[in-house]
Amino acid sequence: MTADRPWQVLLLGGASGVGKTKIGFRLAQHYEVGLTEVDDFQVILEVMTTPEQYPVLHYWRTHREDALRMSDDEHLAFMLSYCRVLDQALSLVIASHIESRAPIVLEGDFILPSLALQPRYGNIDAEGQVRAVFLYESSEDQLGQNFLAREGHEQPGRAHTSWRHCEWLREECQRLGVPAMPARPWVTTFERAIALVDSQTPA
Repeated sequence: MTADRPWQVLLLGGASGVGKTKIGFRLAQHYEVGLTEVDDFQVILEVMTTPEQYPVLHYWRTHREDALRMSDDEHLAFMLSYCRVLDQALSLVIASHIESRAPIVLEGDFILPSLALQPRYGNIDAEGQVRAVFLYESSEDQLGQNFLAREGHEQPGRAHTSWRHCEWLREECQRLGVPAMPARPWVTTFERAIALVDSQTPA
């Protein structure tokens, strides 16, 4: 732990398509720490558990037609329930990095703002070692353009779902006092993220 980085875990959250991955790499390089994508834990948990153990993790595979018929509110509720399941795994990962003093950036769609405020992770006291920054995009059209540029085809439904997630995250971060910022302008995203991280005081 150095004076320039008085934390062990930085949570970088935000809905799909806002640009977290590029900023995550740059933040990890800037602070000279490791980087892990939360999607990796999602893959592992889906392979190593059963629908009986964690039905939410397997729902899209076991109930695909029902999932495709979800309303906007149902999509958001499902996303949040999925995040809460992953919270259990992420809390253990955070505890390990606090205890071992192995700094890391955890980046992904499935991070809830409340995860940054826990007094304990597993059986380890937080000790002010966790910071967080959430990105959001206010324009549904921009999210659609982002998906098109990244994956080569239009995904209006996915853009709408991601926009709803962005709006929820923005409001939840404001409610909890967790740092959040607009993803654009992209030319200053990295510098603004660093400023938010460095200005945080231990919870």
